This record gives sequence, C-alpha cells and structure tokens, in this order.
Amino acid sequence: MTGHRTLLFALAYLAGALLAGGAEPAEMPWIAIDSAGTGFSRDGEAPFRVWGFNYDHDAQGRLIEDYWEEEWKTVVGDFREMKALGANAVRVHLQVAKFIESPDRPNEAAFKRLGRLVRLAERTGLYLDITGLGCYHKQDVPAWYDALGEQERWAVQALFWKSTARTCAASPAILCYDLMNEPILPGAGKPETEWLAGEFGGKHFVQRITLDLADRTREQVARAWVDLLVSTIREEDKRHLITVGVIPWAMVWPNAKPFFNSPEVGKNLDYVSAHFYPKKGEVDKALQALKVYDIGKPLVVEEMFPLACGLEELNAFIDGSRDFVDGYIGFYWGKTIEEYASEEKLDIGGAIMKGWLEYFQAKAPEMTN
Repeated sequence: MTGHRTLLFALAYLAGALLAGGAEPAEMPWIAIDSAGTGFSRDGEAPFRVWGFNYDHDAQGRLIEDYWEEEWKTVVGDFREMKALGANAVRVHLQVAKFIESPDRPNEAAFKRLGRLVRLAERTGLYLDITGLGCYHKQDVPAWYDALGEQERWAVQALFWKSTARTCAASPAILCYDLMNEPILPGAGKPETEWLAGEFGGKHFVQRITLDLADRTREQVARAWVDLLVSTIREEDKRHLITVGVIPWAMVWPNAKPFFNSPEVGKNLDYVSAHFYPKKGEVDKALQALKVYDIGKPLVVEEMFPLACGLEELNAFIDGSRDFVDGYIGFYWGKTIEEYASEEKLDIGGAIMKGWLEYFQAKAPEMTN
C-alpha cells in the first residue's frame, strides 16, 4: 500500500508541475448563438450564461496595458482569482493608442501580448469579451489620432479590429468583439469639436464616432461605422460574435428605442450588450428599461454594479431579468475578498467592493449551472 500511495503522490505532483509549466488543457467549447437565435450555446449544444467581470483597471486605476509587460504575473494572478470567484468570462478594455503606432502601422508587440492574454484565458477557462478602441486616458491619446477626420479615424479603427481578429480568430476563448464602449453621435445640426465625452473618475469611457453628421441621419452614420468594422473583422474571423456596449437611453427616456441594436443600424451585430446601474428604489424602472433591449437576440448586461443601489436591489434586478437576459458582467479591480478583509481601515469603496465580490461568488453556482 505504501508503494502505491507513493506512486499516486508522485503522479499528482507531476500533473501539477505540468500544469504549472503551461501544459495545454482540454480545448474550451466555442460559444455561439443557439438554434433559437435568442441565447448562447457551448459548441451548439449546452446553454451558456455569461457571469463575469469587467477587468477595466486595477485598484490604482491603471489600465491593463500599463502593467501587463512589467507585471505579467499580476495579470495571471488576477485571472486565477476571477476564476476562483466563479466567473466564466472577463471583459478587457483595450486602448487604441497602445495598439496602433501610426495610421497604417499596428504595434506588433502589443498584439503579441494580446495573443499571450488569449492563451492565458484558454488555460484559465475564461471567455474574453474584447472591447476595443478605448481612449480612456485622454492624456495618452496621440495628437495624430485626434487630428484625423472621420473616415481616416474609422480606417485606423478598422486596422485595430483587423489586427485583433487576426490575433484571436483561432481561439475558442473569445466570447465576443465589442466594437467600442458606449459610442455616441452628435445631434443633427450640432457639430462637436471633441471626440471624447465627459470624464468619470479620471477616465473618458464615452466616445463619439463622428463629430458632424454632415446632412446624414444618425442611423446612416452609425450603420456605416458598424458595417465597416464588422466586415473588417469578418475578413479575418468569420466565427466569433460581435456586439457594441451601449448606454441604456431607455433609462433616461422611457419611450427610447434601441439605437445601435435597431434594424436600421445593428443588423450585422450578433447580440445586444447594455450597461445598467439600477438606482435605489428604481429596480422596476430598470427592469422596464432593460426589457426594451430584448429584441430577439441574446442580451447581456455588460456592466452592472451596486453603484447607486444596494446588493439586495441589484440581486432583485438580476433575478427579475434572468428569464430574458443571457449574461451579467460586474467588476473586479485586482483585489480579493481576503485582501479587502485584511485592511485595518476599509473605506466605503472598499467595503462596497468586498460585499460585491462576496455576493458574486455566492451567486455564481446558480448563474453558471
């Protein structure tokens, strides 16, 4: 018996060493639209619900490109921590200036690093929502990019997505390509001068896709932009899903209809991604607004957080929408529950984050099974 036990321990140790050394795991199932066209499936069979995190910055506010070269082990650790919390997906936010060096030259080193991130996702068992074209840190946006006209800017954006799709096409670990976080357009007869909208927490999350409609409708401009980027991606990758993360204007104007996901604009988008932060005492209002985005395609709440309500109301929002929503993505900023708990003086933000992560982990089994 002692010999058999020693052999078992040796085999277990060897298996662990192989995994630590980067042995290839079994291939992840590919995520696709189900046969009904209204949800997700794994390899066209088992249903799949997204339960994940936005990995948009770390606890210090740094974007992933700010540290993934010098601190790659931090990224690896964060992915493992998100997986341990019960996530099956991670949304990463990529900044266009870090990936494109000039109007016609991609940053090959950055795309190589993206490929490494994709392989990490495969090993960890996490699907990536790759959101692109970010200009979150205004100070990092190069002057040449801001100076481009609409069509030239779109060409750079197409170059970003062509290079991204080429990097990611062969991997099953890609949930989707999100063309841009919360794109907006100017009003008719109201040209703008700035590509970026207002600041929030030191970052610019909202971006205009044109500065001037120039006698076109908003729908015409948005459709042309979406179709250009989708067709560019499809030249390299005909399989992975494509979406756009949108501001839910139905929360502001109850009669508002989906814009980027309307038939006039979003025909070639595969599913709907909407960002919802329910307010205290307004869960029913948020659910009514969310229902507007139930248009016969899969629907993901791509951003949510107890920012303006408590966890009890956020849970009511989730449970009240599960019948027609196919996934939810919250936030993780590089600190674990244990790290928050060990702080001697936990501020209000840390306390909210700790409670959120505890909720996410406890909720994960019922959301992912």
